[in-house]
Amino acid sequence: MPDRQSTNDNNPFAPPPEGQPDQPWQPRRPEGSDQADGPADGPTSGPTSGPGWSSSQPGRSSDGWGRRPEQPSGGQGGGPGGPEGGQGPGLRWDPTDPAQRRARYAVLSGMWAFFFAIFNIPELALLLGALGLYWAISALRARVKAPEGIDGPPTPVQVAAAAGAARSKRTSAISGLVASTVALAIVASGFAMHLVYRDFYECRDDALTTQAQLACNDLLPKPLQDTFGVRE
Repeated sequence: MPDRQSTNDNNPFAPPPEGQPDQPWQPRRPEGSDQADGPADGPTSGPTSGPGWSSSQPGRSSDGWGRRPEQPSGGQGGGPGGPEGGQGPGLRWDPTDPAQRRARYAVLSGMWAFFFAIFNIPELALLLGALGLYWAISALRARVKAPEGIDGPPTPVQVAAAAGAARSKRTSAISGLVASTVALAIVASGFAMHLVYRDFYECRDDALTTQAQLACNDLLPKPLQDTFGVRE
């Protein structure tokens, strides 16, 4: 039978010495150590156990790594929105800013208008495209709202946050403007086709058979028959 493991080892799961009654588990400390628990906020000079840092843990570096970021002045700490409800230093989307809201509305309206135009639903495409165009232009003309709760000149962090918010708003507004313009162009081209080649569309709608509809393709120019004509 192997001998029991020595209690001098730093093994917290080692069995008790021979002849000693069982006791509740507790951290084993080196002999002569009078520290009950190590400090909870940094490394110690000697080996400890318990909730404190180990002596082998590295300390904070000279470049500031491992420290908590300092809260900027002006009431911008305490979360992404700041305790005063203003825009935080790293926040690029402020739902309380009308310009940023319109830029997001322009993106959504332009995207759905483009989809409805592709799937040949011109009514919804025209409505959403017009709304997206209006929101995009109004967002581009408006300025980003300044964060609330700032006393004195803005800090570099606040200037960078304002520049990021303006850049994000401009990107969203331009994307919505392009999508809405493309959707309106598709709808306008469809209306122009119905106006210029009215005879073809009337012939197609009045035809009672497939062969009669195919005969209506002769009313279209050859290059447009494969795209807008009736297919078998």
